Amino acid sequence: MYDGGKTMFREMRRFKQQISEEECIDILTKAKRGVLAVLGDDDYPYTVPMDYVYEAGHIYFHSAMSGHKLDAIRKHDKASFCVMNEGVKEENDWWYHFVSVIAFGRIKEITDKSQKDEKLRLLGAKYFPSAEHLEKEMASGAERTDVLDLDIEHMTGKRIKEN
Repeated sequence: MYDGGKTMFREMRRFKQQISEEECIDILTKAKRGVLAVLGDDDYPYTVPMDYVYEAGHIYFHSAMSGHKLDAIRKHDKASFCVMNEGVKEENDWWYHFVSVIAFGRIKEITDKSQKDEKLRLLGAKYFPSAEHLEKEMASGAERTDVLDLDIEHMTGKRIKEN
């Protein structure tokens, strides 16, 4: 049960459905997209679907260099990111079994050019069809692209059976 703020993060209420950290990392590594949540204008939550890559306790995103998301991050660095796998449906059932992961942490822009390029290449390796295509995109667009780093402070995942 939530203790009113005495600890930073709540324990999962449905703890019997909780998955291990290794399973969370596996989902984060394999999933293609998730939803980033930040504190937006007038303290309204702002969520946006994002491509990403996971590496060693960090989630990296590419971004435009201005906009609602960056304004929110520059104002308040706490964020969460949620992904889920595709799920499976058992024969003769209409519901799905899937796994979701929510990561909480602090997000920042990467300003060092060499680190930014390294993370863009890491992202590109996940999504582009070839290294040649990745390098072509880096040459034409890296200077106009921001890279964000979500340093994971807490992560939970759970198995869900709809019905």
